[in-house]
Amino acid sequence: MHMKFSGHTICTALTALLAALAMTCAAAQADTVDFPTRPVRLVVPFPPGGGSDMQARMLADRLRQVWTQPILVDNVAGAGGAVAAANVARAKADGHTILFATHPMIAINPLIYKKLPYQAKDFAPVIKLIDTPLVLLVPSASPFRSVADLVKAAKDKPGSINYGSGGIGTTQHLTGELLKQQARIDLTLIPYRGNSQTNTALLTNEIQLFFDSVPSAVAQIKGGRVRGIALSGLSRQPLLPGVATVSETLPGFESSLAYGLLVPDGTPEAVVLAINRDVNKVLRSSEYAVRVAGEGISIEGGSSEQFAEFLAREHSKWSDLVKRLNLRLD
Repeated sequence: MHMKFSGHTICTALTALLAALAMTCAAAQADTVDFPTRPVRLVVPFPPGGGSDMQARMLADRLRQVWTQPILVDNVAGAGGAVAAANVARAKADGHTILFATHPMIAINPLIYKKLPYQAKDFAPVIKLIDTPLVLLVPSASPFRSVADLVKAAKDKPGSINYGSGGIGTTQHLTGELLKQQARIDLTLIPYRGNSQTNTALLTNEIQLFFDSVPSAVAQIKGGRVRGIALSGLSRQPLLPGVATVSETLPGFESSLAYGLLVPDGTPEAVVLAINRDVNKVLRSSEYAVRVAGEGISIEGGSSEQFAEFLAREHSKWSDLVKRLNLRLD
């Protein structure tokens, strides 16, 4: 029996074969490299004790078991992550200094800040670790129970509703601006210094809403003084039954906060692949999943190329909004 194949079928088969060969070669490279050969420094751009720091330390604990080398978690806080990023950008490009970063540090901050001490090209993406949406919070006594309620009120009285953020240029701020743009409403931004001030402002009605991270929002909602009316991601959260996504009212709306690992540009590809391989093992382990479960966090993983593509998409997505806002900070 003779089988006939179309040109499309042949191209698809060849593409799949080449992809498989590339993955095999990458795995072989990672398996032959001797890494790590000494203690590894994981630079975290947050002070000790917070949720992001805890995520970094949990990852470091698991990687110590895989690498059998000490991993120093080095908290280098300041300037929205710029101090830590610049520190890693100047480090020796051998994989032994790794940046635990939020994706805005690489994909968005270069759009906003005029004088960053680093550039996105100073780094090689290694792996996307986790991703979490934000929750749109309102006081428990608020009349808003849905995005539709909010949009109607904002259109009835433009500029009368205040929304808060933990600073200018933060994910909270930009997510609020994205809501304004897609809903075509006028909200008034009130920026604060950090989430604690923003939460206080919400409870005292200085602001009427703001986007908070899922772990923080869940704790606030359980306290009974605030209510979650929408999620900024594309899917609902088991932790927040009954809370819809913004995209159910405004199709295509999406915003989240992702974390990933990067190394200095020039780090050998085999080392990047080795780190990626071992971190993927940790992320897929049931022990790690159990620790993360219940926090509203999505475990990501994948290849370094996928992480690079994600950062490029986020850069492009937020570039238009930042330009429209004429948002440039020193």
